[in-house]
Amino acid sequence: MRYVPKPMVKIALGCLLVGVGYVLGSTPILRPAGLLAQDEKAEKTPAIPGLTEETVNIIKEAAAKLEEARKRLETENRWNTATQGMNAFAILSGGNDSINDLENGRGVDPETFAALYAGLAVEGLQEKVGRDPEGNMTFNGKKIRMLPISRLKNLYGIRATVTQEDLPGLGLKPAAPKPEATE
Repeated sequence: MRYVPKPMVKIALGCLLVGVGYVLGSTPILRPAGLLAQDEKAEKTPAIPGLTEETVNIIKEAAAKLEEARKRLETENRWNTATQGMNAFAILSGGNDSINDLENGRGVDPETFAALYAGLAVEGLQEKVGRDPEGNMTFNGKKIRMLPISRLKNLYGIRATVTQEDLPGLGLKPAAPKPEATE
């Protein structure tokens, strides 16, 4: 028999163990199976924890109606948005032209401001939105501002008139509902 030094045996056994471990780890032989048991209701739960399916459905219906209103505003030339996604504030207050507002430095509504801040400018405007050295959002190098308070109050007033909201902070009461026509 040939003499093999002990350190060589240890190295060979170590390599063998590493090789066996690699093979076993890369094959599904000893891997635990994934747990597949799920509650049937788990698939139906809403994406937002704590909301019932009924509430989620009502929100979806409201979103569909808002989208329908947005399309109407667009056909009436009262919609020219600078951001992606739904802008409920602008829809409920009768539309907006946030692109024109940005280009003329007039300020934008709260949802447009938030969407721009979140990086949701529409294609073609994304490269015009940036930051100044102080970290303020800019459009074509000019600081983006929120609409003046007087204009925001006016828009909230329009919205309150349309939605019948009671906004006492504006000194507005909802408009009296129109009497139903009787035959």
